[in-house]
Amino acid sequence: MVSSYIPDELWESIFKFIIYDDYDYSRCSLSHVSKHFLSITNRLLFSLTLHDESTCCRLLTRFTNLDSLNLTSKYIDLDNLLIEISRFPLKLTSLNLSEQPTIPAIGLRAFSKKITTLTSLTCSHIDSISNSDLFLIAECFPLLQELNFRYPCPSISSIEDSYHQVCSSYVDGIKALSLALIKLRKVNLSGFPLNNESLFHLFNNCKLLQEVIMIRCDAITYTGLAYALRERPTLNSLSFHSFESGEFDTLNFINSLVSLKGLTCLVLYDMNISDELLYSIARKRLPLTKLDLSFCTGYSYAGILRLLTKCQRIQHLNLQGAEYLTDQHVVQLSSFLGDLVYINLSYCDELTESTLLALARKCPSLSKMIMETFGNKIVRLSDSLLQESGVYPQLKSLCLGGNLWFSYEGAIMVASIFPNLKLFNLNACTCSLKVFDLYSCPWLSEGNCQDLRKRCKVTYINLAEWSRMKLL
Repeated sequence: MVSSYIPDELWESIFKFIIYDDYDYSRCSLSHVSKHFLSITNRLLFSLTLHDESTCCRLLTRFTNLDSLNLTSKYIDLDNLLIEISRFPLKLTSLNLSEQPTIPAIGLRAFSKKITTLTSLTCSHIDSISNSDLFLIAECFPLLQELNFRYPCPSISSIEDSYHQVCSSYVDGIKALSLALIKLRKVNLSGFPLNNESLFHLFNNCKLLQEVIMIRCDAITYTGLAYALRERPTLNSLSFHSFESGEFDTLNFINSLVSLKGLTCLVLYDMNISDELLYSIARKRLPLTKLDLSFCTGYSYAGILRLLTKCQRIQHLNLQGAEYLTDQHVVQLSSFLGDLVYINLSYCDELTESTLLALARKCPSLSKMIMETFGNKIVRLSDSLLQESGVYPQLKSLCLGGNLWFSYEGAIMVASIFPNLKLFNLNACTCSLKVFDLYSCPWLSEGNCQDLRKRCKVTYINLAEWSRMKLL
């Protein structure tokens, strides 16, 4: 065979190129060609999800180059499974134990004694986690660089007092983690019972910390966050939301935030902020590439305009729920968004389809746009507008879900001016790659689909539950 004259290293390079877009399908197809190809593709699998204990030995014997293991299924005995995994000479760097009832303490201890290369641990959505679990992880995995403890927390509306007591009970565990994990760079504690004291320990002790995600950490206040930020001036990514943050602490919080000279990502979800915060970021010219102010209140167009004029490296912009935005505002903002790759303007009631064209014209790198449930009136597009709009091949994904007024003429226009769309979503649903979702579109017909088909490069059409159209 020709394959016997080609070194395995070259075959590996070829196979990596072939399976880049669709890993599972391509690897499976190549493995059926010959035993030689099977052995090569086995070495190219680096991440594995174990669904059943009974397949553990067979799969781990077959795939020897694994560096990531996903254990998120329901198992008979997860402790025993981890002990079994520890007997294989794996160099795992990532382990996911999410969706489990508890932390498998016995199994993790045995696992950590044999597999000492772990740098990433995910334990999200654990039903019950104790302070002793935090001490265990601190002891077993000192090389962790990424830690994800995201899980649902109780609502504070009815048990506020007890929730704050729970947060206090985890302070010692968080302190132990922060002292042991000296290489920690990224942590996700969204929903974790974290208070101001725990946060201070985390920021003060983890000297290499760069990215922190704390969505729905309801015991943290603006004042507590401000003091913690001063302890970690090297932070470059912050995501924060809390129902109990208190009144906006203009002086302390703003000064602490803008002291982060390397901040490239800022996510403030559903928070009460101010124009002064945005003005301060603009004055310091922070190197932001991602700005997410979804459903934030208290600021105006003047604030976001000032920020974008001074911070013109934004690639990811989310202004969901910015009710003040108009088409003219977007035209002005687009002049400062030359590097924009992604934008979300959903639930902006004053916007129309003109915003699509403005962004397409001014943002040459824009590949994904989400404008779900925007505007509140039908816009009839004239032939002259269609002719003047031009063609913009850079856009690959467009989500317009929830816009029940969206007309067939509008869809034709979109398909014409964005010919390289692989996702065109007109449903109020979640987007997935290479999808044209027309669920609930009142103007859908066989002829219209044929027309759209000629105008764009959509590779998958979802007609689920569409009763009016024959499937030819």
